[in-house]
Amino acid sequence: MILPIGPIHPALKEPVRLKLKTQGERVISAEIDYGYVHRGIERVMQGKTWQKGIFLAERVCGICSYVHTQTFAETFEKIAGEKVPLRAQYLRSLTNELDRIQSHFIANSTYFKALEHETLFMYMLHLREPVMDAIELLTGNRVNMGWNVVGGVRMDAEEKHLNSIYQIITNLENEYDKYVEMFDEGPLVSLRSRDVGKMSKKDAIKGRAVGPIGRASGLKHDVREDHHTYQDEFDWKVIWRKEGDNYARTMNRFDEIRESIKIIKQIVENIPPGDVRTKIDIPAGYTDWRNEAPRGEVSYFVETNGNLIKNISIRTPSIMNIDVCGKYMLQDVATVADAVATYASVDPCVACTERVVILNEKGEKKEFDGLHNVKYLK
Repeated sequence: MILPIGPIHPALKEPVRLKLKTQGERVISAEIDYGYVHRGIERVMQGKTWQKGIFLAERVCGICSYVHTQTFAETFEKIAGEKVPLRAQYLRSLTNELDRIQSHFIANSTYFKALEHETLFMYMLHLREPVMDAIELLTGNRVNMGWNVVGGVRMDAEEKHLNSIYQIITNLENEYDKYVEMFDEGPLVSLRSRDVGKMSKKDAIKGRAVGPIGRASGLKHDVREDHHTYQDEFDWKVIWRKEGDNYARTMNRFDEIRESIKIIKQIVENIPPGDVRTKIDIPAGYTDWRNEAPRGEVSYFVETNGNLIKNISIRTPSIMNIDVCGKYMLQDVATVADAVATYASVDPCVACTERVVILNEKGEKKEFDGLHNVKYLK
């Protein structure tokens, strides 16, 4: 039988429809339907200056909003052939790693909620809260930070705030291991996670899985390896695993949090003095740039007409990761409950993934030229 879940369902944090093909309780295969929350941000950006576009970029994703503004700004800086001051690079990396930690905590909390392990679910949110406080100390806001500008960051960080962030991270590091141990050694969560929702390295490559999802299946790649600040300034390593199941995806995020803590400590201890912003004139041009978001590679393709955005395309990591979940992880899963947990283990972000195709009456692709076309949305 076909068992539909969603698009509105308590197990899903955002609207998407899972169509599970089942035999008894066993899930044989699955399809995932999108199209319920498309917002057209790329289209809205066209014709706007970068000063307006960067605030829209921040609204692509509500959980990892920060990396979108950094990638947006660095794409424009690449078009101009400029780099920002080193202190600004450190402050960007500091915010990026704090944002990665809070995002990984909420991803794992959602997975534990799907397993109905309320205790670990609440502990993850408890650990996330001081990290959100650290982000607020640094930028003045918790989610939409307005922190990046083309040429650097909006304001400098005070020494007392950096010291407070160091203390928050140290406290987190001291408290962290016992909760990871609860997951790693707990018989209930272990039974529900190991060998469930497996994806092989070969399938991860075929489906272009990225971020912790690809790395948990053996893909040893992190876009931070290609970023000049991470290459030149910090001692860190790529976290990856071989198992490819729900357990590996969750543990990969836990281990990446440890690596982010290590990077943050290096930043606070070694941040150089100097400017945090430089004036950059944007010429007409086209280029692309990519960064490692908490969920994986996020890519921006921008064409400018001087200071105006002529065209922009944004590829978010959940596009590939939700796709491989439907194709490979949700094949031959023991129970429907395990299928829901497997979907949660991917840390899907539907809102930043949504795309639409406008078709004419014959089913041919059509350019969007007004809302009168919405009757052909598919």
